[in-house]
Amino acid sequence: MTSDPAGERNGEREYRVAELARAAGITERTLRFYRERGLIPPPRREGRIAWYGPHHLARLRTIAALLERGHTLNGIADLAAAFESGRDVGEVLGLGEPSEEEPVRLTPEQLADHFGDQVTPENFAAALDLGYLATDGEEIVHVSRRLLEVSAALVKEGVPLSAVLAAAGRVRVHADALATLFTDLLYQHADGAAGAERLRPLAKSVVEAELSMALDRRLRSASEDG
Repeated sequence: MTSDPAGERNGEREYRVAELARAAGITERTLRFYRERGLIPPPRREGRIAWYGPHHLARLRTIAALLERGHTLNGIADLAAAFESGRDVGEVLGLGEPSEEEPVRLTPEQLADHFGDQVTPENFAAALDLGYLATDGEEIVHVSRRLLEVSAALVKEGVPLSAVLAAAGRVRVHADALATLFTDLLYQHADGAAGAERLRPLAKSVVEAELSMALDRRLRSASEDG
């Protein structure tokens, strides 16, 4: 595979240092500084020539957007490191497996729009560990639109994202236990996998009703104690 003189490779535009800096609206010095800090991946080299691709330009635009939102370069560098070590989207989503949840593709800028300055390396890593987030090239994939929207709503109500993620980890333990209980029950009495999948909505309804009543009890008790 070779590059032509116009700076294309396999149909994709490639840039030399000066061209990339101009396209990103920054100076060559700033570009080299970002490279030295590990904020962008290494270029492809042909002899002494460094070639940068569209993913480098996308990363530079992401850095600019995060800086505008108040993130520091140190924070962005840590976030980039967490992003590069993120779990693969196929591993997290279990592609090919049935799911009622709708994954959402996000740019880092869009993730910042949802959670603001709480998109920290620590929170990003916690979401990766939970399996809420995965990486796919320059994109981030959230495993569930519903969970994304609920998490963002809680943060907007003043609940720290770190607390939301910590609670999610505890919920996961109880949800796995409930899923095991109902799976065993339905496999035993509902004709195996086909019957279990058919009766899945009933199991969810039981859990939703019990949670609703439990919230009634807890909120009533808290009100009386207050």
